[in-house]
Amino acid sequence: MNDFVVVRNPEEGSTLPFLVRLPLGPQGIVLKVRDTWPRTAKVYCHAAVEWPAEPEVIERVPVRSCVRRGAAIDLVLDRGRENRSQFVFTRARGREVIFWQSARTTRQARPNVALPTQRASGQVLEILVDSHERYPWGFSTQQASTVRRALPAGDYAVEVDGVIVAAVERKTLPDLVGTLTSGKLRYLLAALADVPHSALVVEDRYSAVFKLERVRPAVVAEGLAEAQVRFPEAPILFCETRPLAQEWTYRFFGAALEHQASDRPAVQLADALPGVDLPVAPAAATIGEIRAWAVLNGYDVAAKGRLRAEIRAAYETAHPHR
Repeated sequence: MNDFVVVRNPEEGSTLPFLVRLPLGPQGIVLKVRDTWPRTAKVYCHAAVEWPAEPEVIERVPVRSCVRRGAAIDLVLDRGRENRSQFVFTRARGREVIFWQSARTTRQARPNVALPTQRASGQVLEILVDSHERYPWGFSTQQASTVRRALPAGDYAVEVDGVIVAAVERKTLPDLVGTLTSGKLRYLLAALADVPHSALVVEDRYSAVFKLERVRPAVVAEGLAEAQVRFPEAPILFCETRPLAQEWTYRFFGAALEHQASDRPAVQLADALPGVDLPVAPAAATIGEIRAWAVLNGYDVAAKGRLRAEIRAAYETAHPHR
């Protein structure tokens, strides 16, 4: 009972895959937890009913100190690194919640910045939220409303006249690493690349990649670099925290809508002057149109990604008035 123990949660289908036991009281305090240590973010916890009879032990560490101080339990382990943490008991939305944090994750959660309150590009946004997003951003601190809908790409998007013009995929660092190592990242970025404006936003710092312990940091760094070269249309951005990632996405959507509106000034003027025929420049060819033309004309062109300069030049030569 003087050890801090982490075991596998035997409850099938639980979103909290681990159990920890704190050496307090005659039976200790048992909690379900999302991770084995708060390395890159605070870890959500929930009270467990009981300790399993035959636990699958993942980690056992001697405890130097485990003391309850008000609404928190301070834990100090007998090891050189990752030895100090705190379990905070609080309330959110009318129910009790528990967070496991370290000094580093507390600093990351509070980067000491104040977010602006003015509208993105001077407008109130309607942001589409993918119906499969489990814990979506609410944009409660931004001047925006949200609508749930199944999206073809990304977790969040904005549209103009029923057409999606910008999309953003949200990832925590563990989720990003899992997506990359499973090979799903390239398919996700390929879908984003088909949207006029898109990005993948990570709720963490890039430096956290090099602190990963269950996968080689070099593998993740190389995979991210390769994905970015392969799909430059969908940049990968590390935005440090969840609030900052949400704020970046809000500003990105506002800029995308502003760009979309300013990209058709001649059409808008023609609508304002009925009966007057104004010359309107033909729309630029899309990547899909150029790729289809290249395939029909025998050019070797990839199914996804950026087109080579010689392909574009050949298309422009064949369509001088486009």
